[in-house]
Amino acid sequence: MKFRSSILPHIVIALALSLVINFSYLLVPIITDQGVDNQGVDIEEAEHSEGVLRLSNDMHGYIICDCELRDSTYVTAWQVRTMKLQQGDKLVFTVRPPQNLPDEVKGAHPRLDRVVERNGEKFDLDMIYDRPSRTVEFVWQITYYAILSFLLICIFVFMRDRSRSVALYLLYAVVLALALTAVAIYFAPVVAFKEGVMRLTFFFDVPPRDNIYLVVLTKASFMLVVTALYSYIYTLMHERQKIVVENERLKTENLSTRYNMLVGQINPHFFFNSLNSLAMLVREKDEERALEYIDQLSYTFRYIIQNGQSELTTLRDEIEFARAYIYLFKIRYADKLFFDIEIDPKYESWQLPALSLQPLIGNAVKHNSITTKKPLRVSIRTIDGVLEIENPKQPKLDVEPSTGIGLDNLRSRWEIVVHQHIEIVEDESRFLVRLPLTQNKA
Repeated sequence: MKFRSSILPHIVIALALSLVINFSYLLVPIITDQGVDNQGVDIEEAEHSEGVLRLSNDMHGYIICDCELRDSTYVTAWQVRTMKLQQGDKLVFTVRPPQNLPDEVKGAHPRLDRVVERNGEKFDLDMIYDRPSRTVEFVWQITYYAILSFLLICIFVFMRDRSRSVALYLLYAVVLALALTAVAIYFAPVVAFKEGVMRLTFFFDVPPRDNIYLVVLTKASFMLVVTALYSYIYTLMHERQKIVVENERLKTENLSTRYNMLVGQINPHFFFNSLNSLAMLVREKDEERALEYIDQLSYTFRYIIQNGQSELTTLRDEIEFARAYIYLFKIRYADKLFFDIEIDPKYESWQLPALSLQPLIGNAVKHNSITTKKPLRVSIRTIDGVLEIENPKQPKLDVEPSTGIGLDNLRSRWEIVVHQHIEIVEDESRFLVRLPLTQNKA
C-alpha cells in the first residue's frame, strides 16, 4: 500500500504533464515556422498573389510574379519538399506578414506563407498526403512523453530518498536525467516527411534539416525542467510530512520515557534500602544523623516527584539533588563510598534534562564492588560545557543483571529534550558518561 501511494501521484503528474506539453500553445510558434499553419490569418481575407516557381540546385526557390509591384517571393527547401512543389508550378499564394519576420530578414524577399492554388487547382496538404491516423499519433505522443516524465520523476525523487549527500545526489540525478533525456530525444516519435512520404517515425530517422528538431527539443527540455521542479516540491513536502510524523513519534516516546524513568527512579529496592539505613541510625540512637537522613530522603523524593514532568533544570539544582541523593548512599556505605564534585560556577546556570544524575549515580553503586579494602570513588565534574560522571570499574563477585533501561532512557531524553547525544566511554578500567550542557538563553 505504501508503494502504491507513492507511485500513483507520480503517474498522474506524468500523464498530466504529457497532455500539457503535447497541447501547449508554447509550441505553436515553432510549429507555424514549419509553414503548415496559417499564422492566425484568414486565408480568404489575405492578399493573394500569382507567380511561377523557379527552383535552385539545393531545392529552395523563388516565385516570380508577372506584376512589377510584387518582388520575388522566397520559398524554403522545406516548403518545397513538404508541399511537393515542382519547377514551373503556377501558384496562387499568400505572403507571410512582414511583422512576423525576424529582424535579420526584414527588407529581403518576402516569404511564402500558404499556397492557395497550384496549376489552377485548389491546393490542400491533406489531399496530397495520406498521413498517419491522428488517433495513433496522439496515443504515441502522450504515452511516450508520459513514460519519459515518470522516469525523470523517479530519478529525481527516489534517488533523493536514498542519498544522504546533497552534492552526490545532484551529481548523479543531473547526469542520469540528462542522459535519459538525450536517449528519449533520440527515440522520440514524430510525424515527418521522408522520401516524399509523411509517416510516423523516430527522431533519429528524421532528415537532419527538418525543423521537427525544434519541436522535439522543446518538448524534452520543457519536460526535464518541469519534472525537476515537481520533484523538488514533492521532496520538500515529503520531508515535511516525515518531520511531522517523527515529532509525533518523539512525543509518544517522550511520554513513555518519562513513565519508565519514574518507575525506575522510585523503585521498592531503593525505598526499602533507605528505610533500612534510617532504621540503623535509629537503633544507634544517632538522632542528629537520623534527622539529617530524613531531611535528605524527603528532599530526594520531593525533587523526583516535582521534576518528573519537567524537561530542563539548572545544573545548580541538579547538583543539589545529587548531593542529597549521594548522602543516602554514604550513610549505607559509611566510609567506603566517596564522591568528588568539581563544578565550575560559570556553568551552574546552564541547563540539562532533569534527573539525569540519579540513574548514573545509582548504576555506579549498583554495578561495582564497594568494600573497606576497595572503596569506590566517583567523580562529577564540568569540562568545556560538558558534565562528566566517571567511576572505576570494580566488578562484583555476584554480578547483578542489568536491563540497560536507565542509560537508554537517559540517551532518549537527551535527544528529545535538547537534541544532543550523550557520550559513553567504557573500557576495562573505567566507565565515563559525558553530558553536554545547554546554555540558558533566558
